[in-house]
Parts: sequence; structure tokens; C-alpha cells
Amino acid sequence: MNPVRLIAALGCGLLFGFGLALSRMIDPAVVRGFLDVTGDWDPSLAGVMAGAIPVTFIFYRIAAKRGHAVAGGPLAATPERTIDARLVGGALLFGIGWGLVGLCPAPALIAWLFQPWALLFIAAMVAGMAIERRVLREPVADPVCG
Repeated sequence: MNPVRLIAALGCGLLFGFGLALSRMIDPAVVRGFLDVTGDWDPSLAGVMAGAIPVTFIFYRIAAKRGHAVAGGPLAATPERTIDARLVGGALLFGIGWGLVGLCPAPALIAWLFQPWALLFIAAMVAGMAIERRVLREPVADPVCG
């Protein structure tokens, strides 16, 4: 593995993680407040997403013109736009987990620094991914290592 690619990936990951922590997306109480649209709704995470989408759009366009990501790997291909049972089922399971715990994968990887119980969530999440890969027998390409 090219050390420059590793450093670029580490830098991007640190930037992303800092942004998650700064925006409080790693706080399950904030996430649950956002998901509680019928109760005491906290719209702050909608603002985080509204701010992140245009920034991501701009930097993705820059990377597309360069022909590769900062870490040197190819940009991820545009996924299929087919709405099928696998997509709906996965979205439902993801939503159930997100709603019950108040964490999704990236914030969980940072939350354990402040909330040690998140390590259990991460372990269960990794186990769930391993089970899914074994059941469907479909390898997933690593966007950093290729």
C-alpha cells in the first residue's frame, strides 16, 4: 500500500470524524431528537446534512475532474438505481438500528472515544456485516485499498 494514499486516507478520515464530533452527530441524544419528529424534534442534524450535501457535491466534482479520489483510488461508481427488496430491507434494518441506538456507522466509530458502550455497538455492526457478506456471498470493494 502506498504510504501517501494511507496518509491521505487518514487525513480525510480525521477530518470527517472531527466534523461528526463537532456537529454532535456522535451524540445519540441529538440523533434521537432528530428522529423524534412527533415529539420534541431537534432539526439541527437536518442543518448538518443540508450543509454537508453542497460541500460534498463541490468536492466530488473536483475529484471527478482529477479522475481519482484524494487517496489516489478510483471514485466509487454510481450505484444502480433499482429499488428492490434488498435495498428496502437494508434501509429498514438500518433505520431500526439507528432509531434504537441513535448511532449510525461512522459516528459510532468516533462515539466510542466518549461513550465506551459504543464499542459493543461497533462489534455487533461488524458481525452483522460479516454475516450479510457470508449469506449473500458478495465481496465489497474497499474504496481505499482497491
